[in-house]
Amino acid sequence: MASSHSSSPVPQSNSSDAFFKKEMDATKRFRPVQSLPDVCPKEPTGNPNNLRDSPSLVADQQRWTIYHSKVNLPAALNDPRLAKRESDFFTKTWGVDFVDTEVTPSFYLPQITKEHFALYQQEITPREKVHERCKNICTPKDTFDRTLLHTHDKSRTDLEQVPKIFMKPDFALEDSLTFNAVLPWSHFSTAGGKGNRDAASSKLLQEKLSHYLDIVEVNIAHQISLRSEAFFHAMTSQHELQDYLRKTSQAVKLLREKISKIDKVMCEGSLRVLRLSLTRNNCIKAYNKLKLMATVHQTQPTVQLLLSTSEYVGALDLIATTQEVLQQELQGIHSFRHLGSQLCELEKLIDKMMIAEFSTYARNDLNRPLEDDCQILEEERLVSLVFGLLKQRKLNFYEIYGDEMINTAKNIIKQCVVNTVSQIEEIDTEVVVKLADQMRMMNFPQWFDLLKNIFSKFTIFLKRIKATLNTIRSVVFLVLDKNQKTRDLEDTLQKNSAKESTVDSEVAYLTHEGMFISDAFGDGELPAGAADTASQRNTSPNSEPCSSDSVSEPECTTDSSSSKEHTSSSVTPGGVEMMISDDMKLTDLELVRLANNIQELLYNASDICHDRSVKFLMARAKDGFLEKLNSNEFVTLSRLMEGFILDTEQICGRKSMSLRGALQSQANRFVNRFHEERKTKLSLLLDNERWKQAEVPAEFQDLVDSVSDGRISLPEKKPTATEERKPAEFLIVEGQKYATVGTVLLLIRIILEYCQCVDNIPSITTDMLTRLSDLLKYFNSRSCQLVLGAGALQVVGLKTITTKNLALSSRCLQLIVHYIPIIRAHFEARLQPKQFSMLRHFDHITKDYHDHIAEISAKLVAIMDSLFDKLLSKYEVKAPVPSACFRNICKQMAKMHEAIYDLLPEEQTQMLFLRINASYKLHLKRQLAHLNVVNDGGPLNGLVTSDVAFYTGNLQALKGLNNLDLNMAEIWEQKR
Repeated sequence: MASSHSSSPVPQSNSSDAFFKKEMDATKRFRPVQSLPDVCPKEPTGNPNNLRDSPSLVADQQRWTIYHSKVNLPAALNDPRLAKRESDFFTKTWGVDFVDTEVTPSFYLPQITKEHFALYQQEITPREKVHERCKNICTPKDTFDRTLLHTHDKSRTDLEQVPKIFMKPDFALEDSLTFNAVLPWSHFSTAGGKGNRDAASSKLLQEKLSHYLDIVEVNIAHQISLRSEAFFHAMTSQHELQDYLRKTSQAVKLLREKISKIDKVMCEGSLRVLRLSLTRNNCIKAYNKLKLMATVHQTQPTVQLLLSTSEYVGALDLIATTQEVLQQELQGIHSFRHLGSQLCELEKLIDKMMIAEFSTYARNDLNRPLEDDCQILEEERLVSLVFGLLKQRKLNFYEIYGDEMINTAKNIIKQCVVNTVSQIEEIDTEVVVKLADQMRMMNFPQWFDLLKNIFSKFTIFLKRIKATLNTIRSVVFLVLDKNQKTRDLEDTLQKNSAKESTVDSEVAYLTHEGMFISDAFGDGELPAGAADTASQRNTSPNSEPCSSDSVSEPECTTDSSSSKEHTSSSVTPGGVEMMISDDMKLTDLELVRLANNIQELLYNASDICHDRSVKFLMARAKDGFLEKLNSNEFVTLSRLMEGFILDTEQICGRKSMSLRGALQSQANRFVNRFHEERKTKLSLLLDNERWKQAEVPAEFQDLVDSVSDGRISLPEKKPTATEERKPAEFLIVEGQKYATVGTVLLLIRIILEYCQCVDNIPSITTDMLTRLSDLLKYFNSRSCQLVLGAGALQVVGLKTITTKNLALSSRCLQLIVHYIPIIRAHFEARLQPKQFSMLRHFDHITKDYHDHIAEISAKLVAIMDSLFDKLLSKYEVKAPVPSACFRNICKQMAKMHEAIYDLLPEEQTQMLFLRINASYKLHLKRQLAHLNVVNDGGPLNGLVTSDVAFYTGNLQALKGLNNLDLNMAEIWEQKR
């Protein structure tokens, strides 16, 4: 289409600001109106000025061409059969058959008048005024453009006379709004248009619409006239185009004949060879695929055969391989559409079979006879089961073993009790039905042997469990180690692949440049990665198709992805060799957690044995049997339990507190009963003690001699030797003589029993220390009440508490004080460092005993002090000499010496008499001052000196007091 004939509705100017200049000549400012563009390839050329907007009879009547063969479109459209134009629009549009008829008003619709719209008009009129005011203020944007178009484009002006509603693309009279806009009802009356005014209005509307139609038809005719030349040009060029097509068809036919000849001579044979080669390769692939299908078809019988021999791992590997082949290489095979689901069901069945098999194995392993045989039962079977369970991620299989352990522990105790009861004739199993009641009828030796048997069975039981669990843990660690090696291998392969990619890029570059690898690298300089890559390329199975002879070879069969799985051989601690595949998708965290759970299961086994043992002990202790045991029996029981606890700790590697706690509880009860018995015995002895010196049997002397170098141990009894030896008068302790009463001798033995009990049962050391401290305090306080407090007068019936009783009590206390450091050292060696604070009890006891001894000494001095006060208050200085007062004093001093000399050591006797002498001097000095006797050498002084000399001579004549410094000169010293 020629661009010169294109028209634009908008006037154009040579300058961008043409609209803002002053008005110029219209011929200079605007381009002539041109026709609209057309789709035809060519249009008639000519002067655009000769083109007019509408036909002109004056201008065109001089020359006529074919282009003037036109018909007035309105004349053609008007119906010439009609005599006159229709009176209204409806007759013209809908035909002459349309007759106006009067419509009968409806009874169901109200009669609408203008009064019904009065309210609406009152409301809308102010708004309409405001709207008109706004329209006048705000002029439309395109007012200026419309003015230009209206002024300078006549055709556009004519078209603008037609209302815009007719130009809308969605114009449709079916729309009520459009219909009301085109035919306003205001031109018609409700009576059907009978009045003259209404008829005139309808005729005017019809004329207006006809005018709009004429304008449109004229514009359409004008546009058609502009495109006529292009139409005829297209018709004349049609013949030439047909000639071109005919020649082209002949050339194509000739070319096809040549190509067909070339195809027969040069291509057909080669393509046939290639087609046959491709067919052969497809046949080989089909054959291999059929072989693979035959192999897959044998999967289920093979799995059944493996399951019959308990080869669960092999069966699972075969199922996994078959599933992978079905998904990758045999996908879509109709005959195998159900095989995948069947294999899944078979895999679930294998899971159940493995769990049931493991449960049976655990039951058989734990319930076999408990002998000194800790060998693993069918280790290969166990390893195979564990590998299968790990492969299927059944990581809670150890819980089955734990349940079997609990049941087996119960059965062990039950079987031991039944076997023991059956060997005891005194127990009638028909009368006593319950096992617990039968067990309570046993005496201590029988029950002790039963407990010892149970402990031995439990020890073997734990050793077997440890061996089995160690095998299971070794399998878990093998899988964990394999995972680690696989990761290391993958890392190595990734590094090698990175190096090979670098070498490949170098080789590709050299090949592209036209060089040989041997030219680029010298001998020995070729990288290892490149050599491997080259060898792989040379030996690639895809480089050439397989020959016909290689079809039956295994290497030409289709390889499944499972054949690429790597397997490694591992050996368990028991010597069982297993093949571990790489398809065990277990993380290191899961494997480590499983190993820890298995180790925890061993700890639980120890706890189970201890718990069952505790229940066995508690069943026997219901009637107070354990509390009634003597010291030797309880020590024997305690040692047995301690031995079993240590054995289980050594086997399992962890302490179990239940049995130890039960032993501690029984030990506490034993300590309470032990202490109460000894304290009651001591109380009875003290209540019957007459505080007289007792003979020391030889066994007590041996008992004291056994306590040497701070070591406390009870000597073994020697009945024959004891009968030949006579009792001694004193107890010899480290070379010193101790005069004691019978209660103290028994107290020493009781103290040694406490210490020996601590050696036998170390767990009760703190309790025994507390109880022994209580016992020593009780003896001290009770002896003080009986002797110093004179409680023995009422309890035993003594007439008086003599100085001999007091001295004997003091010596007994000194004997106990002598052993307190030894006892303290004995307990200190058996206490924990954090428990050393308990040793302060012995310091308090030692202080109490020393205070008690000092009180007894003060009591002895007080006795003589009261005597001196009584006698010297009546003393008179007169003849004869010595006076009766001094003779009486010397007599009482001799009695005192005779009473205590054999009981107390010589040093203590001297110290006691020095204190008594000091009291004597004090009373004598007071009396002399009362009598006004002074040291003036007079007769009175001489008499007093003679009496004092008599007193000094008698006192120093007593045994052990000859070197006593009496210092009698102090009686003459005056106060300053």
